Amino acid sequence: MKRRAFLKAAAGSAAVAAIVAKPAIAQGLRKWRMVTTWPKNLPGLGTGAQYFADQVTKCSGGRLTVQLFAAGEIVPAFESIDAVKSGTVEMGHGCPYYWKGKAPAAEFVSNFPFGLTAQEYNAWYYYGGGDKLCDELYDQAFGCKYLACGNTGVQHPGWSRKEVKTLDDFRGLKIRMPGLGGEVMKRLGATVVNLPGGEVGPALASGTIDWVEWNNPYGEASMGFHRHAKYYYTPGWHEPGTVLELFINKQQWDGLEPDLKAIVEQCAFSTNVVMLSEFQARSGPVMQQFITQHGVQLRRLTDEQLKKIGEASGEVISEITKADPMSKKVFDSMNKIRGEQKIYSTTTEFDYFHARSLDFKWPA
Repeated sequence: MKRRAFLKAAAGSAAVAAIVAKPAIAQGLRKWRMVTTWPKNLPGLGTGAQYFADQVTKCSGGRLTVQLFAAGEIVPAFESIDAVKSGTVEMGHGCPYYWKGKAPAAEFVSNFPFGLTAQEYNAWYYYGGGDKLCDELYDQAFGCKYLACGNTGVQHPGWSRKEVKTLDDFRGLKIRMPGLGGEVMKRLGATVVNLPGGEVGPALASGTIDWVEWNNPYGEASMGFHRHAKYYYTPGWHEPGTVLELFINKQQWDGLEPDLKAIVEQCAFSTNVVMLSEFQARSGPVMQQFITQHGVQLRRLTDEQLKKIGEASGEVISEITKADPMSKKVFDSMNKIRGEQKIYSTTTEFDYFHARSLDFKWPA
């Protein structure tokens, strides 16, 4: 009898403990919403953002669940950072140059024409003080925590419905090219149209725009650009390694437990690697298909054309950095890394690519 009474009492105590414990556990669970500037499951960008959300949820054991909402599901693409700043949602994923109207320095955080490759950007961000500068900018301008969360690598300057043989051919051309690259195209006489991702394909198909810049072959294949524009231009002077960002409401970030902060940071780091790797892996075969199966014609800008574009880029950068102290602060920091890396990058990767491209016998 005593044994039964003891077991009954123990069971009762366990039941009470369970009732008390459940609310305590529930209080430790967080569910965050993340808005993006991308269409749902857009290859590379949308899927990269989804990867990040899924990884945080898994790595935290559900303590921090991140639910992704594509552009337009809660707010339009270009209102994402306002939604995070106001606390409507906790976090967002996009590209820094989308916010240039609110903070000019955001354009430089994305990268700049003739600037850093993806790996050079990482060197600046992780080892050159870039993380602290980005945090400073985003805290002041948007009330957000900043984390690098993806990179496209070198982008192509665009698809054109019309062949461009000289820089004069850009005059009057309706071009979708965001960021500093778009400002440079304006100097060349182009009409620059800023469109979110979901509107780019239809605009090119309808002829609303003549030229569209997006990112790289893999990211562009699903957009169907090759069906409406046969001229594909190179090299990607305008965006040599464009970073994608995670922006988090600062109050929410500050209230996060240290281990959950570490998980978010590591998942952003992982996404930075995974997204760039996926773009690299998928773009090679897709580019071959563009040329061999779809009749896409590759066109290269000449050295003389690139020099003039480079001079125009320098003018644009100088004007912005003179007018905005934060832009100058960010650019000066990135430009220092650019100068330090030029000889190294040229004598390693550039010279290696030249060597690999030479015509010698190689196994099929």
